[in-house]
Amino acid sequence: MVSSKTFEEIEEASEKENMRKVEAILFVSGKFLSMQELIALSDLNPIIIKEILDKLDEKYEKSDSAIEIVQKNNLWKMDVRQEYSNIATKLATGSSEFTKAEQETLAIIAYKQPIKQSVIIKIRGNKAYDHIKRFDDLNLIKKKKFGHTNELSLSDEFYEYFNVSENATLSQESLKEEKEE
Repeated sequence: MVSSKTFEEIEEASEKENMRKVEAILFVSGKFLSMQELIALSDLNPIIIKEILDKLDEKYEKSDSAIEIVQKNNLWKMDVRQEYSNIATKLATGSSEFTKAEQETLAIIAYKQPIKQSVIIKIRGNKAYDHIKRFDDLNLIKKKKFGHTNELSLSDEFYEYFNVSENATLSQESLKEEKEE
């Protein structure tokens, strides 16, 4: 027999999970989201989402956090409080972890894997040697000797580093299907 306390515990755990889900959505998006977008991303109903937004706002207010939930014209976003925006601006305008050229090289490897290093060099130029060395140093790629060149593919560390699952990558067929729609 299940006690009413168990139901309360289940309800509380579900509520906490929903709150974490909405919090993660707001954190990652970094922009204002409409209720429709929040519903689509969280699979929660608008009444629950509204309650969660109020609770998150209260949570950050009570804890005297540098983070706040901003609401404007029925749009919501997580942001850094105004008094700390100068710190966020310094970080946001800084350089990203990988240069644009490195990102492009890594994207080609991810999309075409396994791919010969010589093909990458033909596409991206000699600077790609430096990119490939950096990715190898970070263990983001696997190199396998293939004749006079290397065959490159993504490593397990790549998926962990970027927090994506291996099957989240799109195949060329699925990309073609998306373009046709």
